[in-house]
Amino acid sequence: MMKTHAHHSRGAPLSLLVVSLLLPLATLLGGAATATASDVPDNFDNQGKKLFTAQQRTPTANLSADSGGRTLAEFYALRQYPGSPPRIPHVVDLAFSGNETDCLSCHGKGGYSTEFDAFAPVTPHPENVLCTQCHAQTKTGEPFVETDWVSIAAPKLGLSFLGSSPPPIPHSLQLRENCIACHTGPGAVVEIRIDHASRGDCRQCHAAVPQSQPLTEFTRK
Repeated sequence: MMKTHAHHSRGAPLSLLVVSLLLPLATLLGGAATATASDVPDNFDNQGKKLFTAQQRTPTANLSADSGGRTLAEFYALRQYPGSPPRIPHVVDLAFSGNETDCLSCHGKGGYSTEFDAFAPVTPHPENVLCTQCHAQTKTGEPFVETDWVSIAAPKLGLSFLGSSPPPIPHSLQLRENCIACHTGPGAVVEIRIDHASRGDCRQCHAAVPQSQPLTEFTRK
């Protein structure tokens, strides 16, 4: 009995050690599975909380839908230069004046508009409700004065550093932190629509490399 008791006494610390190692792991895995937006800091990874929250709230059908036909040429046609706020390509009801949150009725979550026979693009920054402060309506098709102004070139797509590596993000993230707003759903541009939005954390693989100057090829001396 004394030997048996001693054997169990020696085994007990080992069991406690195993449990002490497994409990933190279970807690970590359990916490990852039940993570919420409140667990993500506001300033994480260029307001990554916005991307996390939008991805969690967007139905899977909307993340994978691809029935829209908007092209990259149409995307840039609404902008004076790449990165500028697009103009509003349709008439805005006068009732919206002073209550611009009505814009979010279409552009907050997207969806099909029977009035315009098109899918509404989703805004990546719904918290900025003064829409017409940046997005202007077209009043005339003619320029106010003659000009020889030429827009800057649009950033090139792709540009992966290796053949199979994720392509970098060729634009700044200011007001464009929510990647899935522009890159998923039926209102997304065909050429930049992705098929793996359910992965959620886009910038875990795609690094922001704005093209402020031409990329130089690295050569080892």
